[in-house]
Amino acid sequence: MSQLLEKLTMPAPAKLRDLIRQIRSVRTQAEERAVIEKECASIRGMFRDEDNTYRCRNVAKLLYIHMLGYPAHFGQLECLKLIASPRFTDKRIGYLGAALLLDERQDVHLLVTNSLKNDLNHNTQFVVGLALGTLGNICSVEMSRDLAGEVEKLLKSSNAYIKKKAALCAVRIIRKVPELMEMFLPATKNLLNEKNHGVLLTAVCLITEMCDKSPDALAHFRKMVPQLVRILKNLIMAGYSPEHDVSGVSDPFLQVRILRLLRLLGKNDSDASEAMNDILAQVATNTETTKNVGNSILYETVLTIMDIKSESGLRVLAVNILGRFLLNNDKNIRYVALNSLLKTVQTDLNAVQRHRSTIVDCLKDPDISIRKRAMELSFALVNSNNVRGMMKELIFFLEKADPIFKVDCTSNICIAADKYAPNKRWHIDTMLKVLSTAGSYVRDDVIAHMISLVSEASSLQAYTVQHLFRAIQEDITQQPLVQVASWCVGEYGDLLMSGQVEEEEPLQVTEDEVLDTLEKIMNSSGSSAVTKSFTLTAVMKLSTRFTQTIPRIQALMDQFGSSVDMELQQRSVEFAKLFKSYDHMRSGLLERMPPLDAKVGSKGDGEANTNGETTAVSPPASPAVKQEEGNALLDLLGGGPSPAPVIPQVEKPAAPPAASNDLLGDLLGLDLSSPAAGPAPMVPGMSAPQPQVDMLGGLMDGVTPQPAVQMSANNLGIPSLTAYEKNGLKIEFSFQKDNSNANVVIITLTATNSTDAPMDEFVFQAAVPKTFQLQLQSPSGSVVPASNMGVVTQVIKILNPQKAPIRMRIKLTYNYKGNNVNDMGEVNSFPAALWQ
Repeated sequence: MSQLLEKLTMPAPAKLRDLIRQIRSVRTQAEERAVIEKECASIRGMFRDEDNTYRCRNVAKLLYIHMLGYPAHFGQLECLKLIASPRFTDKRIGYLGAALLLDERQDVHLLVTNSLKNDLNHNTQFVVGLALGTLGNICSVEMSRDLAGEVEKLLKSSNAYIKKKAALCAVRIIRKVPELMEMFLPATKNLLNEKNHGVLLTAVCLITEMCDKSPDALAHFRKMVPQLVRILKNLIMAGYSPEHDVSGVSDPFLQVRILRLLRLLGKNDSDASEAMNDILAQVATNTETTKNVGNSILYETVLTIMDIKSESGLRVLAVNILGRFLLNNDKNIRYVALNSLLKTVQTDLNAVQRHRSTIVDCLKDPDISIRKRAMELSFALVNSNNVRGMMKELIFFLEKADPIFKVDCTSNICIAADKYAPNKRWHIDTMLKVLSTAGSYVRDDVIAHMISLVSEASSLQAYTVQHLFRAIQEDITQQPLVQVASWCVGEYGDLLMSGQVEEEEPLQVTEDEVLDTLEKIMNSSGSSAVTKSFTLTAVMKLSTRFTQTIPRIQALMDQFGSSVDMELQQRSVEFAKLFKSYDHMRSGLLERMPPLDAKVGSKGDGEANTNGETTAVSPPASPAVKQEEGNALLDLLGGGPSPAPVIPQVEKPAAPPAASNDLLGDLLGLDLSSPAAGPAPMVPGMSAPQPQVDMLGGLMDGVTPQPAVQMSANNLGIPSLTAYEKNGLKIEFSFQKDNSNANVVIITLTATNSTDAPMDEFVFQAAVPKTFQLQLQSPSGSVVPASNMGVVTQVIKILNPQKAPIRMRIKLTYNYKGNNVNDMGEVNSFPAALWQ
């Protein structure tokens, strides 16, 4: 009795409006949290006391707290109690709470299934509407199966209010359980006969969902195209209706939905497309365009025309609509137009070309996203007829473009110029403008392509080198331009001095002026290591083009022999040795490169590498083996391996180990003659076949190499060997003997990958005992393709003068699905025929 009296005398909890007013009056977030915590504590207390009087009010306040982002899960069961209440006001708050606080990931939501089933059969339409709305928000697979029958019955109801909510609920059920779609087909078909726009709108949404999910449903509803066309025509021709009018357009929401459905039904179907051609033309010509509502309908019409098999005249009309969009002041409409034209340009290029001037004007738009789309569309419009004008506009855009655009813009200009250039002179002039305009925002593939272009145009080499040299005399800050210019000056320095340039006044320079400019680049703090490598190689090449400055070039090589940059130091030491010990071979090693053949963006033959070298015909280089990894193999077989000079191609005594003049070895205090270090690099700018310079300055035998493998009868009958097989990677050795040297064994390594992902950055290393000498040639690639779809091969040569049994330690490194894998192994089961 006392507890009852206490409850009766307790003050009623604050109303929702009072809580909102209290929260809005706080000044800090801490004060807001304090108010929320106090109110939640009060609500919890009332829930524990099973106080039914104010449960509806408390749940309403809890939903507001939930909307503010605070936890309110403790009110879930109270929502279920309100749903079970016979009062409509309680049900309304209960279903709202269930829709906000429950979802299919929580088992609690299954407890509401029985209440939903009862309310779906309620006599009051508003209670049925509450149940349908909540079911459409939270239903799971289990609830869909349990309640699909009730929803299907409600689709046949005579009440338009219930039918439109049942249609939306059916959309959710079909998304959860597509196999229940067949249940709703008959009722859905009848919905299109309704006059109520709300029912029509939800029916079109339901049909669209069915057609998306099932090809059978798509074929079924294609028969309804004439009916949909009739509904759309009535909307267009209907007079003013206050109930459905939006800015002078009759029910734009229903029009947009019907257009989307027609796009789906007409795709890849000639009959359906023909049935809707006339109505699409009427919509495109009769829709009001002064308001955004009309523009949205026109946009959907354009998308529908482009997706179905429409007539050519209709497609031109659609492109013209997009062209008008480009003149709109609304940035969103211009962006949508550019984006749509970009998708259309592949199929209707000529129609889009009519709006080329408007598209080019969009390159000057202050909005960055519009400029980006305009740039992409402009490149798509370039062809052989307009290439001169479009390149002029795009280079002007490149001058003013944001840094984020410059890289893509330069590469695309390079591709377009290569594809549509009217002549070589124009092509080279365009690339020179790009290099001088883009600054350092130029990819390596553009540099390589420019070098290849100049090497192929023999009649324009003097013209090009003169322009490039004049450019670097004025500005050496643009690294890509300096790299191309250095390469060309090194290759064609004699043409620069001769002044053999037609149609233009020759540039009068001396040898010292050329070297002054190159030396300025090499001494500049703004020059990158790659640029200095290009320039150093160019200076060395000029030693065979110039006659009066040889001592100065030698002095420059000696000067950079002590550079802190290892690459420059190595190059300088190697080049200096050419002057001293191998001067008779210098002219042959540094002769002019033959024409290169490189495609834009490729990484294949003829591309200038990052060290400033250019090889005429050579496969892509494998990833460089780091020195630390090379030294890791030194102790694999016990004790340091013996020096391993490159195996000569003809039978000659092996080169002795490097002595005290081994500059890099003395500098680092390391034994750099690891057999796993790979083949000696080529002299920069040397055309194959030529003698090679060893890494540490020692020259290989100065003879033209013989064919690497000479097959004979003793190569037959030697079985192959599986050297490694683990984690899907398999490495096999096949064997041959070299006729020119009976002590040389040639092993061909074949790596395959049986996993479902490629193995990137693949590097194979090997070491042999001191009695052997080993050479690893460059592999065919650095990626082992997945699923045995390709192989990586590599040639290994072993010199075995004592004809002892071969032993080998191997090390493998590669990247698999983002993880670096390192493994070692030993191969001891080589066939005895290799040394007998």
